Amino acid sequence: MTEPPRAAPRAVRLCDVPANRRRGGDIRVVLGPKTAGATTGFLGVLTLLGGEYVSEHYHPYSEEFLYVVRGAVTVRVDGADTPVAAGEGLLVPIGARHRVTNLAAEPAEVVFHLCPLAPEPSLGHVDTEELPHPEAPHPEIARV
Repeated sequence: MTEPPRAAPRAVRLCDVPANRRRGGDIRVVLGPKTAGATTGFLGVLTLLGGEYVSEHYHPYSEEFLYVVRGAVTVRVDGADTPVAAGEGLLVPIGARHRVTNLAAEPAEVVFHLCPLAPEPSLGHVDTEELPHPEAPHPEIARV
């Protein structure tokens, strides 16, 4: 049996990935199908300044793993708020409505990972709240 072709290992720099600001904050998919040839999920970084948030949404096919690197955020999952501080992680189950907010004055930085991928990108993310910046450019790879 032959193995399926694999993507060659490739380092991707955060600063080389365009930001998606439509849903709030600065969302960048660092390792995904378009940036690194990923086939099962994607990983990125969310930066929220004080008072910023990512609007409520859900992922019909994917779990989302959140790990706070710097600062703290409050994650509302299906209507219940959970504070998550630096050094802590949170799992958002498949289909759970969630919103990420930075209630502090200092910036927060969160690493996120979603898997498995939806059958097609347009099915991976469902918005349930008005977007804070719908006019912002929408990089194809940043679907968080």
